[in-house]
Amino acid sequence: MSPFTALAPSLEEEVDPHVADFYRQTLRALNGAGIPFLVGGTFSHACYTGIRRSTKDLDLFIHREDYERIAQLMQRHGWRTELTHPHWLAKVYDGPEFIDLIFNSGNGVTPVDKRWFRGNCRAEILGVPVLIANAEDSLLSKAFIMERERYDGGDIAHLLEANAQRLDWVSLLERFGPHWRVLLAHLTLFGYIYPGQRHHIPDWVMSRLMERLADEMREPPATHENVCAGTLLSREQYLHDVERLGYVDGRLTGASSMTAEDVALWTADIHARKPHCTAGGP
Repeated sequence: MSPFTALAPSLEEEVDPHVADFYRQTLRALNGAGIPFLVGGTFSHACYTGIRRSTKDLDLFIHREDYERIAQLMQRHGWRTELTHPHWLAKVYDGPEFIDLIFNSGNGVTPVDKRWFRGNCRAEILGVPVLIANAEDSLLSKAFIMERERYDGGDIAHLLEANAQRLDWVSLLERFGPHWRVLLAHLTLFGYIYPGQRHHIPDWVMSRLMERLADEMREPPATHENVCAGTLLSREQYLHDVERLGYVDGRLTGASSMTAEDVALWTADIHARKPHCTAGGP
């Protein structure tokens, strides 16, 4: 996508004034320190799609090696920082309000590297000039979020509806790599959701993915370990498979950068974040 692509105005009225001030000060501090970052999440989604919705946080994509420098900068401004999950996520707190500092995906598949910082669009977020995460990287990071309580397929469909004809499809296919089936699943659903817009996905993209599928179907049954890659899509819904059925956790293969300790901490966080159920609840 061209860095000169016109973006829809991002969120202003959807954020409480005191929270917006925290976000604004943080963005200005990072700009002033010359630390590279990209705005993502609800703010970038509004830029690319025009969909405006309230948000509880601000997502910033950073290089992992910049975290310590960012943490020192934030602390000098009186904000608390926390390396919440060392394999992908840190946070900046101003009281109960927070900003997510993201340097990988929760499944360890999509680390933020130098490719994220090429040809980014510029926008003003809460009056501060910033770079926005590319639509291709937003799509990549959202494609693997398929939890019971959160599924980002709708966001992907809206990104495609608004931007499919401007995406760098060569780069996107390369970025998905061995996870091409995930991309094919979302593109197939896009054609179902917007039947009149199917032609916005280049024919060669669908043809190449379908050829891969046909080639795979002609191959003999896999003889490698009995892997469940579902854990790359949901950290909770496939625990039964790896804990009870003997499947190898897809996050502990070469597909992910996660370690056994990362997986254990990420799994423990499921229960830590769930509210207590009342009698008769699920």
